[in-house]
Amino acid sequence: MTPITEVEGRRLPLSNLEKVLYPATGFTKAEVLHYYATVAGVLLPHLRERPVSFLRYPDGPDGQVFFTKNVPPGTPDWVTTAEVPRSEGPARMVLVEDLPSLMWAANLVAEFHTHQWRITDPGQADRVVFDLDPGPPATVVHCCEVALWLRERLARDGIEAYAKTSGSKGLHLLAAVRGSSSEQVSDYAKTLAVEAEKAMPRLVLHQMKRSLRPGKVFVDWSQNAARKTTAAPYTLRARAEPLVSAPVTWQEVEECRSPDRMALRAPDIPPRLQDFGDLLAPLLDPDEAGTLPERHTEGP
Repeated sequence: MTPITEVEGRRLPLSNLEKVLYPATGFTKAEVLHYYATVAGVLLPHLRERPVSFLRYPDGPDGQVFFTKNVPPGTPDWVTTAEVPRSEGPARMVLVEDLPSLMWAANLVAEFHTHQWRITDPGQADRVVFDLDPGPPATVVHCCEVALWLRERLARDGIEAYAKTSGSKGLHLLAAVRGSSSEQVSDYAKTLAVEAEKAMPRLVLHQMKRSLRPGKVFVDWSQNAARKTTAAPYTLRARAEPLVSAPVTWQEVEECRSPDRMALRAPDIPPRLQDFGDLLAPLLDPDEAGTLPERHTEGP
């Protein structure tokens, strides 16, 4: 019998709580739900007003893994949804706005992925993101080196960057911006990726071509496109262990000498929140947002 729990007045059926979802550590679905309940205070602000795509792995990362962008069948009527513009026509997607919605979504067993814009103004990007992806034998240690270069480069344009682990093998760089479209932000991000490649040609690649990637860090600027999404802060990832896409300090980035230093798991996050709070909180403050250089904000 599926147990029913009540979350802020909403009744939720929670299924298969003893199922092991992360075989390397024995981390169960009940522990997944407990993790999301524990980090809800910092996760929800990064999800609010952002249409969510789910990368679902209901039987663990070794089972079927699939993306869900449209509202899933059986979604409760109290979960907020919104019509989202797409080139092929509008679609309806989920907005995770509160704790009951978060726990309902967590019960689906999914990574949370969001756009770099809010549903209140889908024509305007409010973040720029770089996904630093190492091609073996390069590792996240090399990603940290590239991240430090990008941080300094962004700072020259008056834009403050923040880092988080990808929850996989790389690193994400994020910054709050204002007054620009997704297309303009993409153009700006590509410009910086090209500059990084010119500055560090033996280490950095701005092209996606896989044959060029061994031993280099691919600076993926394309996730700034309006249709693209990136793993949300604090989301669990579909890996053998319960790895999290978690914020890190710049001191940790500077001192990274081993890939293990950037492998943050669900049990690591609550103590880090006690020590640091939400390291990405400035991304939520409109007053902290930077403005792209004029050449990237001018019209055609």
